[in-house]
Amino acid sequence: MLRTLSIVVAVCLATVASAEPIVTESTSTIITPPPTAVSPGINNTNSDLCVVAESGAVQTQILGVSSGAATIDVNCERLKISKTLFDMGMKVAAVSVMCQDPRVFDAMLKAGTPCPIDGKIGEEALATWEKNPEMKPEQIKSEMGNAKVNTGLLLGLGALVVLGAAAAN
Repeated sequence: MLRTLSIVVAVCLATVASAEPIVTESTSTIITPPPTAVSPGINNTNSDLCVVAESGAVQTQILGVSSGAATIDVNCERLKISKTLFDMGMKVAAVSVMCQDPRVFDAMLKAGTPCPIDGKIGEEALATWEKNPEMKPEQIKSEMGNAKVNTGLLLGLGALVVLGAAAAN
């Protein structure tokens, strides 16, 4: 009987000793698309337009900003107006439009054919230009070369930086 008792005790101890809790861990990952700021589409596919489209977007985990603008190409407009005037037979008017560009004005002077002014051409125009140097295109602030900055985009980017700094703190 002692032997049977010792076997029963041994089996019970083995069962108790091997009974460990079963722990199950599970991890679930939820994949969501990232937030997206979409730039506005600006259509300028017509080849007769003198417009350059600009758009951009910035996105953080908190805020997204997008902006778009259309900038008029002044030199393109000048060329189209001059070509139209020339095609209508108004050659002096076409040259006058082109002479609004300081580069063309200088080239015409260097070629010995000054730009027309007040209906005068040739030597009479040169004399008028010399009397009125303030009317020369290089004296007038040129629209060409001045980069236009979309203030809405700058304000949006500034707000983005401020909100990003506030979120980091």
